[in-house]
Amino acid sequence: MYPMAEHTDDGNRPPETRSKVGRVIAEYGLDGLGAELEERWLGDGYERQSLRDLADLFNHRVLRRAMLDAGMDPLEGEVENAYDLLTGDDVTEGVRTQARNRLERSGVEVESLQSDFVSHQAIHTYLRKYRGAEQAEEEAGDRIERTVSTVRRLESRTVAVVENSLQTLRNAGTISIGSFDVLVDVRVFCSDCGRQYDVVDLLERGGCDCEDD
Repeated sequence: MYPMAEHTDDGNRPPETRSKVGRVIAEYGLDGLGAELEERWLGDGYERQSLRDLADLFNHRVLRRAMLDAGMDPLEGEVENAYDLLTGDDVTEGVRTQARNRLERSGVEVESLQSDFVSHQAIHTYLRKYRGAEQAEEEAGDRIERTVSTVRRLESRTVAVVENSLQTLRNAGTISIGSFDVLVDVRVFCSDCGRQYDVVDLLERGGCDCEDD
């Protein structure tokens, strides 16, 4: 598909292209993505991100490049929506097939593309074994702040995915719906004290009221 370049690492680390992540980066011509993944994982110039978030980011970049190379011009949010329709656990088979067919009609080889998607475990192996990256221990407050940011990001993403999916179904005539808003409310119920909390409030207050009881 794309020319593969062999990269040489410092020290005794094996070439990055021996890993799936490094190979896909080279095949799709995604220069600089390996360094960006490392920086995002370490929080170097970016908000620190989880391995799952990095796997999603990586797969989005691969999908975007495949769409661009097929002559498509994806709008903002279109890549993320297409990825969720192809891989989401809560997507019906009919909707998934529609998404695949649309990409294939535009010239994207979906089966080959999906085989190039990577897991968070592959990202972890790539960062540690092939780039020698190691995370420093986080302070408790930093871990909570990062978790809050992750939750808020996931809530926003859920809203965007549901909105895009509903709009796609409405445009295809599959469902009938007027003007709508998508609301996401993630709550945590503690079975010990019997109280429930908004997850961000729970994190920011440092826990529930079990200790006080």
